[in-house]
Amino acid sequence: MGLFGTLAALLTVTALFAYVNHRTVRLPTTIGVMLIALLTSLALLALHGVGIDLDVPARRLLQGIDFDETLLQGMLSFLLFAGALHVDLGDLAEHKGTIAVLATFGVVISTAVIGGLTFLAAGALGLDLRLIDALLFGALISPTDPIAVMGLLSTMGVPRSLETKIAGESLFNDGVGVVVFLILLELARGTEPVTAGDVALLFAQEAGGGALFGAVAGYVAYRMLRSIDDYKVEVLVTLALVTGGYALAGALHLSAPIAIVVAGLLIGNQGRAFAMSDLTRDRLDVFWELIDEVLNAVLFVLIGLEILVITFAPSAVVLALLAVPIALLGRSVGVFVPLAGLRPFGLRQEAGVKRVLVWGGLRGGISVALALSLPPGPVRETLLVATYAVVVFSIVVQGLTVPRLVRHVLQTGPPRDLDPLDGDSGPPAVA
Repeated sequence: MGLFGTLAALLTVTALFAYVNHRTVRLPTTIGVMLIALLTSLALLALHGVGIDLDVPARRLLQGIDFDETLLQGMLSFLLFAGALHVDLGDLAEHKGTIAVLATFGVVISTAVIGGLTFLAAGALGLDLRLIDALLFGALISPTDPIAVMGLLSTMGVPRSLETKIAGESLFNDGVGVVVFLILLELARGTEPVTAGDVALLFAQEAGGGALFGAVAGYVAYRMLRSIDDYKVEVLVTLALVTGGYALAGALHLSAPIAIVVAGLLIGNQGRAFAMSDLTRDRLDVFWELIDEVLNAVLFVLIGLEILVITFAPSAVVLALLAVPIALLGRSVGVFVPLAGLRPFGLRQEAGVKRVLVWGGLRGGISVALALSLPPGPVRETLLVATYAVVVFSIVVQGLTVPRLVRHVLQTGPPRDLDPLDGDSGPPAVA
């Protein structure tokens, strides 16, 4: 099947699942289409077990799609830019302390906790999994992807500060998580000795260089937008920024995700305020909102169908079931410990806010893509099954129950999640 045929089949299936979801179960689109795709995949596997091979066309479709390449070198740039475009820099700066520690120390701590516990669990099950392999799993499963839950939060009267923290953390911890993953992957390959200085240099180059590149690229695009008033050309400029900027950052060995996030924040704030007419602003918002919705629906359908091409060994399935509570524990430690460490400096978070941050920190397509990018072999298959289990649980169970948790937190008292360290002048809340 050629590129056009693959794209046509994927969009047709996505549209069909979205229609069924809207007419029947009426779940949020991303969660609904993934759940329908997952149930369809399970039904096809069940039919295959009794000799009815209806799963063959679906397998051919998936085998023609390089998932990690499609997401990491295709969809991700559009999704990150669309997300960053609507984040207010003022709100982000107000909560910079919380976002910074969660997106950096939180990811590192979560990686260590999940990796260590996964290594112990694999050893108890008799699986041949090195500590560095387990840490790779910790790195790829630690970045959060709350895209599926943000729509729910925004319609439930959630305090704006909480939305900002979840969105801000997810936008930056994706980039940090990918950098940590690449560092560990280099260590796992073991072709050359890697020193602490090499790690620090790589992190500074990837993260710091990516942020600087994004700021420069975003500023160039901003100046171009400010010099014209034609929404069609201005939409093209943003498309060039996203695609060209992401590709060039990757070619320069900089963090392309962080670069696009920074560029998106600049265009979404300075560009929106000073470089666009009302007509351009409206058309640009509609365009990127549509891109975001369509790509998210396609991505979550792919996640639901991916079960058809995953090999499920019995021991790997047991590890996958254990990986769900391990990932939740790692996320909890990655949220509570860094924020507790900042308490002496005046930053306070109410316990209810922390619980929402933990339960609302969904894993998604980035984790699956990173797992699929691992070198072929038994380790890759084991980690892929564990990753898939955590992602499905995260999207379906956590994604559907976050609203109930948010309602409970709001009913027991509005979270007084003021961050004095971030510049708030109100009294700190007691954690």
